[in-house]
Amino acid sequence: MEQKNQTVLKLAQTAILATLCYVTFTYLQIKIPMPGGDATSIHIGNAFCVLGALLLGGWYGGLAGAIGMTFADIMDPIYITGAPKTFVLKLCIGLIVGLVAHRIAKINESSDKKYIFKWSIIASVAGLGFNVIADPIAGYFYKQYILGQPQQMAEVLAKWSTATTFVNAVVSTVLVAFLYNAVRPALLRSGLLVKPGKAA
Repeated sequence: MEQKNQTVLKLAQTAILATLCYVTFTYLQIKIPMPGGDATSIHIGNAFCVLGALLLGGWYGGLAGAIGMTFADIMDPIYITGAPKTFVLKLCIGLIVGLVAHRIAKINESSDKKYIFKWSIIASVAGLGFNVIADPIAGYFYKQYILGQPQQMAEVLAKWSTATTFVNAVVSTVLVAFLYNAVRPALLRSGLLVKPGKAA
């Protein structure tokens, strides 16, 4: 496959994953209202950001999550003010997952199913673990210092955000472990999986 065709394929797959991020966050979330008209939510949108990073590489997966979840925020009156924060955090999730999976473990160079399964979980935990820590902290400072929210309200939201983000991380890790290890062999057989770095 020519390099140009590989790039087009990866961009198309990135768009599909961005759409999945948007749809799952927008329509499958469990929103928890918070004081002051804010909210936090339980959702699996991050799972497709991580899946994209495992399949396509950190930049493509991160962009899928950043674009899909940012659009979801923009379309929601409650979350629209947090869209810039979402873009940065989701991009970071993808980059971290890609770093661990492809730069450190080099999972695409292995045919050992146990090795791939183990490192897909480790990479997922690394990216989503970052989000569990960074999302509440970034949210706290963003709400208080950028949006001018009262400190007490920002603290309450940060605490609740920590809890929901942890739940989201656990659920997403389990989902990604299943999806990636089920989808990857099929995509390789069909020639639809371009190894990360090949289209860069």
